[in-house]
Amino acid sequence: MDRRTPLGVAVIGTGRMGTDHVRRIDRVVSGARVTAVVDLDAERAEAAAAGIDGCTAHTDAAAAMAAADVDAVLIASSGPAHEAALLTAFEHDLPVLCEKPLTPDAASALRVMEAELALGHRRVQVGFMRRYDSEYVKLKALLADGRLGRPLMLHNRHRNVAGPPFFTSAMLITDSVAHEVDATRWLLGHEISAVTVLRPRPSAAAPEGVSDPQFVVLETDGGALSDVEIFVNCGFGYQVQAEVVCERGTARIGDGHSLVTHTAGRWGGTITQDWTDRFAQAYDDEIQTWVDATRRGEVTGPSTWDGYAAAAVCEAGVRALREGGRVEVHMVEKPPLYR
Repeated sequence: MDRRTPLGVAVIGTGRMGTDHVRRIDRVVSGARVTAVVDLDAERAEAAAAGIDGCTAHTDAAAAMAAADVDAVLIASSGPAHEAALLTAFEHDLPVLCEKPLTPDAASALRVMEAELALGHRRVQVGFMRRYDSEYVKLKALLADGRLGRPLMLHNRHRNVAGPPFFTSAMLITDSVAHEVDATRWLLGHEISAVTVLRPRPSAAAPEGVSDPQFVVLETDGGALSDVEIFVNCGFGYQVQAEVVCERGTARIGDGHSLVTHTAGRWGGTITQDWTDRFAQAYDDEIQTWVDATRRGEVTGPSTWDGYAAAAVCEAGVRALREGGRVEVHMVEKPPLYR
């Protein structure tokens, strides 16, 4: 495409995430504009498009992707709708940023991967935005230079003030721990080979029948262990923290001590209450990187393979949650396109 022309983006799904991306592309990101929005709720789609010059509202994703002014697609609809949207984008050979999960299960993710392989080139970047967070980027660089020696263990904490009312025990893994699954694979450079899920007594704040918190142990094919404390109804704040233990030292991120006050006989700071605050810059950087790469004719960032791997690990995690014990992760051989 002509680099002087803004990238025309169709945003599919105008819930909280999709609406935030519409705002981001319209007001924050350079080199792109929102040319179409899609939602099954026509009024919500029209509300998202309102005030954006040249932006049309649709209830059908295929119609939006067929428009002449759509050069790329951002999928922010619910996970079960992703496969159909991705396959339609492939029909038009459009580059896609797909929010996680790529799809809700390994079988559908594999179908998407096979369709992309049939194109012969990458078209998808999966929205694992922690790879764009400044603290995670620094931790990745530290591990890559080898000064701390081999990573042996990775400790993760992932806490939310309160989970959505529709969250189930399994969704703690598929919708939350999925982030730590990708972070573990990316930071350590290992695939995850097995999952164990331990369940303490549920918090009194957990909805009836929901196992919250959970303690998830991920084994990797590189011999490291990664554990995840997932607590979606902790009540006091949104926290994402990670500490890697290596042969010659440790490194930790996510403490959030950017501002500490001392007053009236007390000292302390604030705890972020929402993911939109904690990872706002990461989302901005993720979308800007995607736009820049797309305008260069490239696809970078987390791939369809990464989305498939996360789905396979989470599937094993849900089995471990329901059946107890250690569950091995089974995946197909990694295709050369993603190596």
